Amino acid sequence: MKKNTLILTSIILGFQLVNTANAADGTIQFTGNILDTACTVNTESQNQTVNLGNVSTSAFPSAGATAAPARFTIKLSDCPSSVANASVRFDGSPDTTNSHILALDSGQTAKNVGIAIYEQNSSTLIPLATDSQKVALTADTTNELTYIAKYYATAYPVTAGTANATTSFTIIYN
Repeated sequence: MKKNTLILTSIILGFQLVNTANAADGTIQFTGNILDTACTVNTESQNQTVNLGNVSTSAFPSAGATAAPARFTIKLSDCPSSVANASVRFDGSPDTTNSHILALDSGQTAKNVGIAIYEQNSSTLIPLATDSQKVALTADTTNELTYIAKYYATAYPVTAGTANATTSFTIIYN
């Protein structure tokens, strides 16, 4: 009988220890909305080529220098009135020296250079995998979200060669 009581007491104490070990230290609440519809990305914006042109290595006198700014636009249409703002997140392979900018695609021969993407003002860098500034949207019109791409010297000297990079983008509705 004492043996059964000892076993039963051990089992009860074991359950109490398990409950104590699983005590919560805090909570996390996830919030968000599911939208019925969103804007349509115009077909000419879905797969673009932005030409940065031919740039001399002398355009990069030091690390951090930029050259060949090129404007590009993402057009959104058929935006419902329930969607007031949008941002864009650019994703791609980050440069190993500066993770905020795009690395050149595999097989490119230029060295010490990547491609940086800026807000429309051409001075505010949009780090990779980070939302751009919000842009107000208007229903029943084509909304244009404009950005600037530039070559960005990650080190000195920049060496000559092919310098292409690729990014994908995601529209974030606010």
